[in-house]
Amino acid sequence: MVSLDKAVIARYKSGKKNFEVLVDPDRADLFRGGAEENIEDILAVEEIFENASKGEKATEADLMRVFSTSDVREIAKKIVKEGEVQLTAGQRKKKLEEKTKAVINRISQISINPKTNTPHPPQRIEIAMKEAKVHIDPFKSVDEQVSATVKAIRPIIPIKIEEVQVAIKIPAAYTGRIHELKKNYGVTKEEWQADGSFIALVQVPAGMRDDLFSFLNAITKGEVQTRMVK
Repeated sequence: MVSLDKAVIARYKSGKKNFEVLVDPDRADLFRGGAEENIEDILAVEEIFENASKGEKATEADLMRVFSTSDVREIAKKIVKEGEVQLTAGQRKKKLEEKTKAVINRISQISINPKTNTPHPPQRIEIAMKEAKVHIDPFKSVDEQVSATVKAIRPIIPIKIEEVQVAIKIPAAYTGRIHELKKNYGVTKEEWQADGSFIALVQVPAGMRDDLFSFLNAITKGEVQTRMVK
């Protein structure tokens, strides 16, 4: 267990109620990222609070109503995994740097300079973002922030996001991961065939076309059929 003086609050909200636990910030971050961590090693104290700062514990009735259990460890796992965890200054800085780099790389992949029809190097995008005073949110997804960032830097550098449409056909034997396709790429039309195969139109930024093809080949062992649509 982490000592109380080094612990931060992890908070889960349900309606007007807060449920809080005191956690090791580094272990909690690893746990949220998918690492196998024992919850007892993450917690500073095995208690569920309504207000940890005041030491006010959550009632068993509220725990049962929201979590359907009063097991502290099971509830703590849900709070840490699905709630909000305070970050240390170092963690916040690291997350901000990682998210900023991810936004820059994504824009570089999906955009072009319409004057030359070539991609903008990441360094040029980063400089434009600084000049436009773009503020990246370390907690929002990359996709949520790309459009706003492109809009902000457009007055500074000529930039265009060119999109392409790809018609695809996935054999019935490989349709188990269609949900990943829909989650990660823009499926504009779809249809299931009588033989169980899946056909669709997928719209993606031109710079992500190769990523789409790699994904489709990976999930179908190369048996996907694709055709560029003008």
